[in-house]
Amino acid sequence: MLTHPQFDPVALSLGPVAIRWYGLMYLAAFAQFLLLGRLRIRRGQAPFAAEQLDDLLFYGVLGVIIGGRLGQVLFYEPAYYLANPLEIIAVWKGGMSFHGGFLGVLAAMTLWARKHQLAWLDVTDFIAPLVPLGLAAGRIGNFINGELWGRVADASLPWAMIFPQAGDLLPRHPSQLYHVGLEGLLLFAMLWWFTARLRPRGAASGLFLVGYGACRFVTEFFREPDAGIFGQSYLVSMGQWLSLPMILAGIALLVVAYRRR
Repeated sequence: MLTHPQFDPVALSLGPVAIRWYGLMYLAAFAQFLLLGRLRIRRGQAPFAAEQLDDLLFYGVLGVIIGGRLGQVLFYEPAYYLANPLEIIAVWKGGMSFHGGFLGVLAAMTLWARKHQLAWLDVTDFIAPLVPLGLAAGRIGNFINGELWGRVADASLPWAMIFPQAGDLLPRHPSQLYHVGLEGLLLFAMLWWFTARLRPRGAASGLFLVGYGACRFVTEFFREPDAGIFGQSYLVSMGQWLSLPMILAGIALLVVAYRRR
């Protein structure tokens, strides 16, 4: 049985300025977005020029940060942030909801597509394979912080891990790493392969919705559920409730995409 290494969340201190691992993981996510995005543009897999990619990332960053934080506040910890409103802006401490960030990015991509007079689904199809590795980086940040630990596991599980932050010293699933493997690496491989060939408009976006929703639904069985606005449930967690509409929307989008081709 393993014990969480208890990493120092601060990667580097420069006088009064502290650079946290969590923030560095977000920087890594944005950097890989640019690298992979430019690669796709060079391959002719983008509806716009390379000069517009930086502007697209800027809109995406705003959507991720604003939407992700508001999602955490509204979906998972409304009572805490209502009692501590100043903590809402403390994003460097962690606490970002994927589903909130996803909605924020959708809103940001809508504004960006209108600004550049592009079809919205062309934009979302372009960014779909660029997202999973960024999600993986964020989950690595969660693991470094020792947060979002998993449910109690059988002590005989070779990778069962004690998270001192949980306060009970029980062996648990390192669910953050499950997220990295499924929502990050596996989903990236699927989408990168899928988008290597020309697909109907909306198909890549639909596959992302189905793939992420399914992977998240599975990993939630191993993650300690958050209380959320509907209370804590060990049968269906908040993350699973929020993933179900993604799966249904993705299936519908795939069907429409291949019928229209």
